[in-house]
Amino acid sequence: MQLFVVFEHASGYGLFSVREFEEVGAFLPQVEEAVTQAAKFQQVVKLVGYRAFTSAAQALENINAVSEGLLTEELKAFLETNLPKKKSKVQLGVCDSKLGAAINEALGVGVTHVGVVPEIIRGIRTHLSHFVKGLSLASMKQTELGLGHSYSRGKVKFNINRADNMIIQSISLIDQLDKDINTFAMRIKEWYSYHFPELAKVVTDNYQYSKCAHFIKDRKTLSEESLPKLEEITMDSAMAQAILDAARMSMGMDISTIDLMNIERFAKRVSSLSEYRKQLAQYLKKKMDFVAPNLAVLIGEVVGARLISHAGSLTNLAKYPASTVQILGAEKALFRAIKTRTNTPKYGLIYHSTFIGRADLANKGRISRYLANKCSMASRIDCFSESLSSVFGEHLREQVEERLAFYETGGVPRKNAEVMKAALEEHNAKMEEKKTKKRKLDELINGGEEMTEVPKKKKKKKVAAEIAATAVAETEVNEETTQNQEGSVKKKKQQLHQVLDSENLNGEKMVAAEVVAESPKKKKKKKKQQEQEGNALEVINGGVGEVIAPEEIPKIKKKKKHAESAIQEEINPETEVVVSKKKKKKQSLEGI
Repeated sequence: MQLFVVFEHASGYGLFSVREFEEVGAFLPQVEEAVTQAAKFQQVVKLVGYRAFTSAAQALENINAVSEGLLTEELKAFLETNLPKKKSKVQLGVCDSKLGAAINEALGVGVTHVGVVPEIIRGIRTHLSHFVKGLSLASMKQTELGLGHSYSRGKVKFNINRADNMIIQSISLIDQLDKDINTFAMRIKEWYSYHFPELAKVVTDNYQYSKCAHFIKDRKTLSEESLPKLEEITMDSAMAQAILDAARMSMGMDISTIDLMNIERFAKRVSSLSEYRKQLAQYLKKKMDFVAPNLAVLIGEVVGARLISHAGSLTNLAKYPASTVQILGAEKALFRAIKTRTNTPKYGLIYHSTFIGRADLANKGRISRYLANKCSMASRIDCFSESLSSVFGEHLREQVEERLAFYETGGVPRKNAEVMKAALEEHNAKMEEKKTKKRKLDELINGGEEMTEVPKKKKKKKVAAEIAATAVAETEVNEETTQNQEGSVKKKKQQLHQVLDSENLNGEKMVAAEVVAESPKKKKKKKKQQEQEGNALEVINGGVGEVIAPEEIPKIKKKKKHAESAIQEEINPETEVVVSKKKKKKQSLEGI
């Protein structure tokens, strides 16, 4: 039977065949000695195939599967490709028995993880760079380091958004601080009572006692001027006056300055620890509102944090049934009751909730069971919901209140389906409101840029309006010019016709028109026409005001044609149609 060994590395999968399996198994010490020398080990083990991972994500996915004893598609395809087809004569060596069972179930290959296999895998791990070409020791170390960091991050940071580890540490520290502050407060009371024993009877709170001890120091120095400060510390004017009266009539002994200094320092430390405990409680409240808001609203931040801490994580608490949540924290009493066959405990950590304290003695067990059920629901909502809000916790709290009222008065509570439906609608409305607020906030953030863009748009609109106005004005001017040009063309053609008629009749160029007795308006018109005719003659004759002989009339006609073509070039395309019509009329007249 031939032995093959599969080896998982950060860079990929490798399959190796072992020569002379029977002899190797018989001489295990010789194999252990050969592992240290690469040349001897290569005589025993031979590389069959190697499949490298294409990316770091693929390597992490495969190594996670191998660590959990799962057979991935890549490893299955690799083994099917490189192992012999006759599986009955093959035995595969693996490092993990769970992975071997998965391979045996999927491929039907005999698998072993004992005997000589661990030593061969150790040798392959040591001399892998000698088997795979291009795989150096430096690259192996780099891939192993990168995959090790990714694997550790994946295991440690299961869910970075639900950081319930901080809640566990905070509640543990709060419990420890409570014990320490109580111990230190007892110590400072015993120490300071030698000098001022009556103060412990007047001030019962540990924090206020340490503050008063730090402020008073020597009781003989107290006076009426110290009352405002004492009232500020104790927040009670009657208590401040009682401290002053007790200091005047105290039976305590005198104490040295050095002892008072030490008491003062110790009292300052105790009061600072108490202040830090208050800050830590505020921090815990904020973390619970962020991580488990429904559980915090239902049962309180401290009790909810203790439940999470005792379960180990919020996920573990969500996986517990309600019966386990009910007695969580009372395991010793439960096992003692099972052992002695007595009644099991009715509540554990949830006993510190206000609901159980408000219930009657006969109903404490019932309300604790009902409260544990609602706590289990709230923890599951907090753990597995993507969008968190305290809506469900508030409705669950109302249900517990209704159940308490039912035990006391007999009022029928609402059904769970109705309550959850109303809670779901309110939750959806709240999420929609958050989205709109976020959208408005984004608009406000980007409002500065939009405000700077608005004047530009207005300016652009203004410029566009000015351009449009100028374009309209230009079109109007062009229309006026075309009309003027058309009018001038008409006048020039009339003048030319008059000149030709006068030349044909008289053979001479007309210099002046007949003067007829007419009205002043008509005279002005005739004067203008005469001036225009003179201009036209000058245009035709090249600007020379001489009388032209009849023989030169053909030359004048040629000049006339040139003038007409020049006029047509000056006319806009819009007036070309009018000019062409007038040209046709002129040609018909000339033909007649």
